[in-house]
Amino acid sequence: MSMESTQEAEPDSPEIDSALVTARRQLERAAAHVDVDEGVIERLKHPTRVEQVSVPLERDDGSVDVFTGYRAQHDDVRGPYKGGLRYHPEVNTEECIGLSMWMTWKCAVMDLPFGGGKGGIAVNPKELSEGETERLTRRFAEELRAVVGPTKDVPAPDMGTDAQTMAWFMDAYSMQQGETTPGVVTGKPPVIGGSYGRQEAPGRSVAIVTREAIDHYDIGLESATVAVQGFGSVGANAARLLDEWGASVVAVSDVNGAIYDPDGLDIESIPTHEEEPEAVLEQDAPETLTNEEILELDVDVLVPAAVGNVISAENAGDVAADIVVEGANGPTTFAADSILEERGVPVIPDILANAGGVTVSYFEWLQDINRRQWSLDRVQEELEEHMLDAWDDVRGEVEAKELTWRDAAYVVALSRIAEAKAMRGLWP
Repeated sequence: MSMESTQEAEPDSPEIDSALVTARRQLERAAAHVDVDEGVIERLKHPTRVEQVSVPLERDDGSVDVFTGYRAQHDDVRGPYKGGLRYHPEVNTEECIGLSMWMTWKCAVMDLPFGGGKGGIAVNPKELSEGETERLTRRFAEELRAVVGPTKDVPAPDMGTDAQTMAWFMDAYSMQQGETTPGVVTGKPPVIGGSYGRQEAPGRSVAIVTREAIDHYDIGLESATVAVQGFGSVGANAARLLDEWGASVVAVSDVNGAIYDPDGLDIESIPTHEEEPEAVLEQDAPETLTNEEILELDVDVLVPAAVGNVISAENAGDVAADIVVEGANGPTTFAADSILEERGVPVIPDILANAGGVTVSYFEWLQDINRRQWSLDRVQEELEEHMLDAWDDVRGEVEAKELTWRDAAYVVALSRIAEAKAMRGLWP
């Protein structure tokens, strides 16, 4: 799922923390709200293992470069590790561990039988030809073969990777195993065991959660105004669904900036990043804004669905939306979270809002194991049911303990993980 990229910050900035630092802080904060053994919390601060591998690549010109690949496996008490593989120059050990922790919470809050994993290769995919990308992926699959598998660790697409990448990875793994093993990855093309509805699933779940949040706060869907930062798979699918359901999407953006119409945009006419890269500013609209300005619009709902760390201590005081629904992973820094909480602005966290991706990945995994493909209608019906169940579980904690939505989501996740660990025990 190509959802977000890293955002550069000043090296001495105390504001922008790594994914690992943020994940550990969020874990400690959630632990204060739930009765969990301290030993469990301490174990969850650390991954089970991190694989680091060298991935040699023969370039098109015959030269050889060697890239570093990673796979962090955080916790598998509830099932196989699950999480994306990203190709990006800044992939590193710490990022993979932090993101794998988020995947553990995400799977638990959705009550899926998975734990958290994350990995990738430190490479700029834009500098690779298609042939080079295929060779790199196939070699990476071979290097990780001992630690992945349908019952061990199930990767998926992420930033810089896609369904084709997963197809190559699955084929390389299957050739080495001597049998076709579609369940080793999810996010594949449907023709080789992928699930219908997988690509649009994170955006669909963001739209479902936004709809429920609007209802919870008695705003009214027909009168709600929404601004969406990012018009890739997540932002575009969320915007189109909310528009279809009657909300007024007044602003959207891509990497170059935003368009804004207080009366509502014609969302269906705006190409997604996949359909036509960087096309948002080419559309007719009364106003254009920067990506910073879209975050400060006076709207009912703000959906940051582009990159991480965009809502920080510097601009959290200027966020004028009544509700923030996180479409990207980690768009709100830890410091900004506290400011928004003090201001009474609810933030629906990423581990709930964009969990449609891993949920439909679970459906794909089930389909692969059973060798039976579901229809798109069934996928969407099952996703709706899972999202509403998770929403109700988190809302129950919000109302019972007067927690923030993020704390409530962590309490739900942590309670399930801790119960599983208590039942399984600690190997002596």
